Amino acid sequence: MTIKLTPAERSELRAQAHGLNPVVMVGESGLTPAVMKEIAASLDAHGLIKVRVFGDEREDRIAIYETICEELGAAPVQHIGKLLVLYRPKKEAEKDKTAKRKGAGLRQVTIVKPSADGTKKPTVQKVLVKGNERVTQGGSIKRAKVRQKSAKKSALGTK
Repeated sequence: MTIKLTPAERSELRAQAHGLNPVVMVGESGLTPAVMKEIAASLDAHGLIKVRVFGDEREDRIAIYETICEELGAAPVQHIGKLLVLYRPKKEAEKDKTAKRKGAGLRQVTIVKPSADGTKKPTVQKVLVKGNERVTQGGSIKRAKVRQKSAKKSALGTK
C-alpha cells in the first residue's frame, strides 16, 4: 500500500527535505507501537519527515524503512546513512482546502467606535467584510483601491 513516486517527484521531495531536522528517533528498541504512532502523527501533520535510526546494521535500517512505508502507506523518498525521508500527503490539508473554499471571501471583523463625548460606552459592532474590502481607522468599510499601473511599463507593452 505504499505510494509510488516518479523520479521527478522524488527529486522535488528530496530538495524540500534537505533543510528538515529529524522529527522521530528510532532507538535500540526498534519500531515499537509508540514509535509507529508518532511517525504516523508526524506524517499527518507535516507530510514530509525525516526519521533518524540509531543502529549500525544497514540491513536493519532498510528493514525498518520498508516496514514503516508498508504499514503507514508512506512513500520512501531517500535513505542516507541513518536518516530516512518519508512522504505521505497530509490529511489536514484536505480539510483546510474545503474550509477555505466555503467562506473564502468573507471574514468577520469587530469594529469598536468610541462615543462622541467620551463619557458613554463605545459601540461594538461585528461586521462581515468581503475580500476586497477593508476597515478604516474611523471604523467605516471601504473597498480596496485598484492597484496602480506603471505608465512606463504600459507604454512598453509589458504588464
